[in-house]
Amino acid sequence: MLIKRAGKIAAVTVIALSILGSTPNIGGAYAAPAISVQLDDVPLKFDAAPRVDKGVTYVPFRTVGEALGIDITWNSKSQTVKATNTVKGQTTEVLLQVGSTTATVNGNKVTLAAAPVQREGRVLIPLSSFSNQFGVQVSWNQATKTVSLVSPQREMHLRAFYALQSFQEKDLITSMNSVAFGWSRIDREGQFTLQGDEYRLPAAAGDITPQSIVADAADQQIQPQLMVYALDGNGELTKVLSDKSLRQKSIEGITAAVTEHAFDGVVLDFEGLGFKLDVVEQQKLLNAYVKQLKSSLPQDTALSLAVPPLNSAYKGYDYKTLASIADDLIIMAYQYNPVGTKSQVPEPNSLVDQAIQLAIQAGVPKSKLLLGISLSSEMPSSVDDKLGLAKRYDLKGAAFWRLGLFRSYNTKMEDAVNASVIKE
Repeated sequence: MLIKRAGKIAAVTVIALSILGSTPNIGGAYAAPAISVQLDDVPLKFDAAPRVDKGVTYVPFRTVGEALGIDITWNSKSQTVKATNTVKGQTTEVLLQVGSTTATVNGNKVTLAAAPVQREGRVLIPLSSFSNQFGVQVSWNQATKTVSLVSPQREMHLRAFYALQSFQEKDLITSMNSVAFGWSRIDREGQFTLQGDEYRLPAAAGDITPQSIVADAADQQIQPQLMVYALDGNGELTKVLSDKSLRQKSIEGITAAVTEHAFDGVVLDFEGLGFKLDVVEQQKLLNAYVKQLKSSLPQDTALSLAVPPLNSAYKGYDYKTLASIADDLIIMAYQYNPVGTKSQVPEPNSLVDQAIQLAIQAGVPKSKLLLGISLSSEMPSSVDDKLGLAKRYDLKGAAFWRLGLFRSYNTKMEDAVNASVIKE
């Protein structure tokens, strides 16, 4: 299923693509093209400028193809491009040859609108036929000279945070791969607890209990995780991390809760480190805590960390080391808008894009990185921009704060998410 948005899809234009373009686009200098290309409403950057030749728009193919998750190979001997993509277990293979208006799609002959050509060491192919095979939607704005691409639906790991306000949308758990239940915290006195005003085990609703919700998720092969929240607003988290007794007690409490309530994983949401105190020292404290927790948890218990983005004010997080210990990291790429900004004001795509690039540059494998998306900031027309970035960089997946906001626009938010991604 493909998302449909007014103003984004006009008429399909023929776009030619070069397989010899650079891989996207972490840092570096780029030409400023007269023609711009946007993928899921976020600009694509090229080391060679797109151009128009005889009414056909040309852009470097490798940048576009890899951003769409398509495998691309070039056979110089046969002058043939092969593009392969697998979605929902089905593989599409397209073969195009320079100078030929006939392509081969999964062994079948297809007539192209224009033949691939070679110019200045680059092979250019028409996207009109290519996009039809891979589900990419294309539009052209003559006034702004902008090509707009909408990526097809893709499978990835989907995680949602289940807060106290999420009960009415518990049926959406089945659309996730994992769910982080926000029922615990390390309080301001440094004690791990499942009771409190902000984070606690919710009361039973008839026959539905916290334990039954967790068990039902596990029965459906959806990993139930315990989220543990802590804040360093007044140095209380640093105190726990640096005090041997408090550290040990909190780890024992987390481990006991995982065992008692049959969680398959833990998500640490430790916020506020590295804002006022020594950055390097706080990174070391957190690294040591995470190592100790990992070794104390029951065998095969997954460990994840929700961390602020590197383009935030909080620097007390050693991304590379944390990623080497944990099963994955959730980069909370939100709260960029000024304090006091009303809800449903989308986070700036450019800063979210930068946050992903910085995490990858810091040494976090893409296979361990989930993009955190705050649904309270997004609208149905903007949430797919963020999901498009997760797809563009081939991240492990996305993590939504929170499950109880999926139907904040009736079902439009839910529909927009489902149009862009589905659980793997």
